[in-house]
Amino acid sequence: MVKSVEPRIIPRKEHRISRKQVSPNALATLYRLHAKGFTAYLVGGCVRDLLLARTPKDFDIATNATPGQIRRLFRNCRLIGRRFRLAHLQFQNEILEVSTFRRAALPSDNADTEETGRGNRPPRHIKDEDGMVLVDNVFGTPEEDALRRDFTVNALAYNIADSSVIDYSTGLSDLTQRLIRPIGDPRVRFTEDPVRMLRAVRFAASHDFVIEPAAWESICELSSTISRVSPARLYEEIQKLFLLGSARPAFVLLEKSGLLAALFPGLGRWIYGNSHRLTLLDANLGWLDRLCRSGTPPTPALFLTALFGPSLEETALARHRDGIPRQQALDKTCAIFMEEISRAVCIPGRVGGRLRATLALQPSLHRMPPRRPASSVGRPEFQDALAYLRLTAETRGEHRATLEWWDAFLLEAPSVACSEPPTDENPRKRRRKKRRRHRRARKAAV
Repeated sequence: MVKSVEPRIIPRKEHRISRKQVSPNALATLYRLHAKGFTAYLVGGCVRDLLLARTPKDFDIATNATPGQIRRLFRNCRLIGRRFRLAHLQFQNEILEVSTFRRAALPSDNADTEETGRGNRPPRHIKDEDGMVLVDNVFGTPEEDALRRDFTVNALAYNIADSSVIDYSTGLSDLTQRLIRPIGDPRVRFTEDPVRMLRAVRFAASHDFVIEPAAWESICELSSTISRVSPARLYEEIQKLFLLGSARPAFVLLEKSGLLAALFPGLGRWIYGNSHRLTLLDANLGWLDRLCRSGTPPTPALFLTALFGPSLEETALARHRDGIPRQQALDKTCAIFMEEISRAVCIPGRVGGRLRATLALQPSLHRMPPRRPASSVGRPEFQDALAYLRLTAETRGEHRATLEWWDAFLLEAPSVACSEPPTDENPRKRRRKKRRRHRRARKAAV
């Protein structure tokens, strides 16, 4: 357990963070808060990444200004969140998250929440019967705010007042050792918010860090509790795990810890005890990571196809061999898959529909020579379907000649392929032109 200690303050000349690396919008926000007499820090992952010479994805700000004060200071402010009350500052090309310093709840805070209507004010802190935090709006000091964060490497702060870096725990030393260490008892921290287990996996995978042994043991023990998190929130976390270029190492950690089986029971059963299937998915996710590094990140539908496509195709083929028509077998397989996965992870219907359409288009792409290739190119799912064909060609060596044909077709006649009007597969469905019915002229009344 990390205990509160005197903060370690690193002056500007002893760290590598430069204001030139910070978003101009974030700097302007920090300066404005400071000018109005408030304490304002850069906090969380952006400070960690700046110290590692990595480009942060976003810049988060913490201050002693309350959400109401922040809203009065910034006209572009919108307050959001139930569990955590946050301020979002909306700029033309960026949204900054500004939070008020918070602290861990005391027993008196929990007692106050018994009477949720006291004074017509909402409860400041609520835990469910299992210890998971549902509401947490207890304001505190900068130190209390740092020590209630998830991991020590995310508890660092950059003070705009003097450009110093402040470490309230062991963040700097853990950063040097490339170690993911929870702040406090790992079991308590992961129980309060099970998503922290996924965050530990994500940071370890994306930064090539090691999860502290005690924390890893707790993750393996508590992995099944991830199902207590709302499906919508889990979908957001899954995208961060698999769409940012570290899907392959994240998948390995998820599988070893038991989190994969808790999130995707059907996939867990499919790969259990089958090294060939595990190797297949490992290669697919490695291909997605290379796609990310090339500057063309995969769509959510393509990621889902790479992860679940092999198992869905295998199940659909088994149904087809039992006498069910191929398309009907695939539709039923995808429908059962979406029903099962939605119990844990809320995948939007349009994304699930694109996954099914991507798999449904594969037989048309495999057929040589293809029928009406320009019509296939015009389909909304074509790009994902072609990417999945490329994935199978490059990872498994299948359909290479087919992929070469499509690449040549698109290279030689891209305008013709995209401009040909779509044709109806079934001529009977074509609408017949309605004949005009000529009305007889009425005789004039006598």
